[in-house]
Amino acid sequence: MIEQNILKIALIQTALIWENPLENRHLFSEKIREIPNDTDMIILPEMFTTGFTMNPERVNAKEGEITVKWMKETAREKNMALVGSISFKKKNNFTNRLFFIYPDGTSKSYDKKHTFTFAGEDKVYGSGTKRLVISYKGFRICPLICYDLRFPVWSRYKGDYNVLLFVANWPEPRIEAWDTLLKARAIENMSYCIGVNRLGEDNNTHRYPGHSALYDPLGNQIVFSKKDEVLYASLSLKHLKDLRARFKFLEDRDHFSLKQ
Repeated sequence: MIEQNILKIALIQTALIWENPLENRHLFSEKIREIPNDTDMIILPEMFTTGFTMNPERVNAKEGEITVKWMKETAREKNMALVGSISFKKKNNFTNRLFFIYPDGTSKSYDKKHTFTFAGEDKVYGSGTKRLVISYKGFRICPLICYDLRFPVWSRYKGDYNVLLFVANWPEPRIEAWDTLLKARAIENMSYCIGVNRLGEDNNTHRYPGHSALYDPLGNQIVFSKKDEVLYASLSLKHLKDLRARFKFLEDRDHFSLKQ
């Protein structure tokens, strides 16, 4: 298999409409329609159809499946991968579930490991137990969700990825932590690190300032924004491999295992 050297990504940073999946799908459909055809992967924020609601029962339980269907149709139509998390009901349980949809409409999912106890997320949404690593166009991508960013052991490089990806609803009062930890995760894992946050104010009066960004394996900021816009960037597999070969810091890392 020929390894692709460049991955072109689009990060959609925007305000969300509270607990309204239909309107949010329309919002993102309009933005996605304008994304150039040579893009490989589109990334949406955490809970992009509802905002960070702790009352998922207010939304029709079928909306999760409807959104996944929309994601698959959109990915096939654009011939791009599509990534984002939603409030998802399966049987009697809710999860904050990230879906990675391939261009052919097939999918993989990850349930948020670290539910945000400060907001009571642990009382509403089940916690995931397995980390996911995606193979896509020669890249190995580890997608995680918001609060996961605070826990470096969970996202620690174990020889299995070259891109860390975080989707979030990260509020304004703690945005310095978001900026700092995204850069730290890139440096300590010698990995590209992507963070996609939302904008606007939710119905709980929490404000979200964006700060979506991409950092390279040395912690250099490649893109950053506080505006309602789509950010574009290219990841180079050759650049990453050259840096890891030159600076062999990962060979000196501590090895450990996690008990679930």
